[in-house]
Amino acid sequence: MSVAETAPNALPDAVRRRTAVRRPAPGVLAAGAWLALVALAALLLPLLPGFDPLHGDFAHPSAAPGPGHWLGTDAAGRDVLQRTVAGARASFAVAGLTIAVGLLGGGALGLAAGWFRGPVDKVIGFATDLLMSVPSLILVMITVALRGPSLTVIGGLIGLFTMPHFTRVVRAVVLSLSERGFVQAARMIGTAPLRILRREVVPHVAPVALTFAFTATTVAIVAEGSLSFLGFGLRPPEPSWGGIIAEGRTTLGSAPWISLAPAAVLCLTVLALNYLGEQLRSKGGRG
Repeated sequence: MSVAETAPNALPDAVRRRTAVRRPAPGVLAAGAWLALVALAALLLPLLPGFDPLHGDFAHPSAAPGPGHWLGTDAAGRDVLQRTVAGARASFAVAGLTIAVGLLGGGALGLAAGWFRGPVDKVIGFATDLLMSVPSLILVMITVALRGPSLTVIGGLIGLFTMPHFTRVVRAVVLSLSERGFVQAARMIGTAPLRILRREVVPHVAPVALTFAFTATTVAIVAEGSLSFLGFGLRPPEPSWGGIIAEGRTTLGSAPWISLAPAAVLCLTVLALNYLGEQLRSKGGRG
């Protein structure tokens, strides 16, 4: 058989193999679809008329899931679905602020420590070790008790305690990159250090830091839920996942949906974020 005869048959096989490699795994699609669903619900459902997670249907307290109240109502007659959606907004707001503080602050410190080394690295290393030795959850609870609960305070404090982890991740990558040939070449031709950082180092650090941000997001969501469950989150009746779970714990026997619905959404969201983070890390490792 000639090359001219085999080429048309071989080309579709190559295209199919390339397409199969590029096609996302079913788990990635499922995790992404779930996160997109939760995010869209948190953004769009509050815009609909009649959406009021604080409104109580006093004629149907602790009503089972069904038409009109798809996830049931709590003891005050408030719709559990609406409160779960509103709780997602609180959790995502805390997670976003956590990532902003942790990624920007910790990333900048990690760049400085890995690039300048010496005394700068020692000072930053001591500061990160000191911050990591503090019982973060207890300190957040004390601060919330003194200043009052708010998304800004909670997210900012959780972000502060994620900074050392971002710092260590970024520092390790920068130390590795500083010995690479393209960085050494840029130094040899007299390129300014800030220009090397901006054009050669940061583009390689960013994917690693963003991958770690998935882990930090799950930590922030779980921490916010834990604080709300313990009574150090948003003040009732403002909804948050941990707060709704805490409200329903006294009626688990008679109305389990009050706690189980937000708990299921919380668990699935954390699972999806962890799965996507693991997939990104494994692809980065193969790359």
